[in-house]
Amino acid sequence: MGNAELLSIHVHPVKAFRGQSPRQALVEPWGLAGDRRWALIDDGGKVVTQRQQPRLACAAAELLPGGGVRLSAPGMEPLTVSVPQPVGTVSLQMFRDKVEGILADDAAHAWCSTYLGADVRLLHMDDPATRRPVDPEYGLPGETVTFADGYPLLVTSAASLDALNALIARGEHAAEGPLPMNRFRPNLVVGGTQAWAEDGWSRLTIGEVAFRVAKTCGRCVVTTTDQSTAERGREPLHTLGRHRRLDGKLVFGQNLVPLSGGTVRIGDPVAIVG
Repeated sequence: MGNAELLSIHVHPVKAFRGQSPRQALVEPWGLAGDRRWALIDDGGKVVTQRQQPRLACAAAELLPGGGVRLSAPGMEPLTVSVPQPVGTVSLQMFRDKVEGILADDAAHAWCSTYLGADVRLLHMDDPATRRPVDPEYGLPGETVTFADGYPLLVTSAASLDALNALIARGEHAAEGPLPMNRFRPNLVVGGTQAWAEDGWSRLTIGEVAFRVAKTCGRCVVTTTDQSTAERGREPLHTLGRHRRLDGKLVFGQNLVPLSGGTVRIGDPVAIVG
């Protein structure tokens, strides 16, 4: 594979909000430290993401020491939200999963509701070691995940994005390209591979940390949302539908589960071990 390396790291403290790109991150059993430990729910208890609220692309969450977050968004005064005290949980419906979490304070609910113009509440996952198992169809006993869509980490490759953008440039929606990697909201971006090489990965190491590949990542309407303007287009789903349809899903990237702990750093070598 040559000299594959880790190009960038992305942590999204609040699910669906803009995240951060640190130079290094601690890998916990359920994902990067601080990643998607917070999520929004609607008045019926269902998770709220950019699928329903594309404006979340323009809201940002900064991880604070101790696990709190600083929220910011256009037209809003920034708000610091502390980790709530564990005084009872509420249920969040995430796709097929029912997950328990702890409500943030009323100021956080009001801030998020005002920004979205909808009644939402902010929820914190207090104990990711026990709250939500990985999909048993692709997970192993004891593996858990935060409020990420389904798996602890998502890895993408720069070469695959280049290949996808080349396909978009030849298509009927060429004016929408080239797309940046943030459309896919990965945790880890790898460089120095061949395009689509990740299709064949089953295990890899990044620096000192080992991972197993759980499954390819099926993509949704969020990828069509410009992460700087919240406007939606047709790409990349139109092109993925023509060129990257596997098992009925439009795929880009691979879902990972950590096999060991440690810290990943930009520039770390990436080795495919299976």
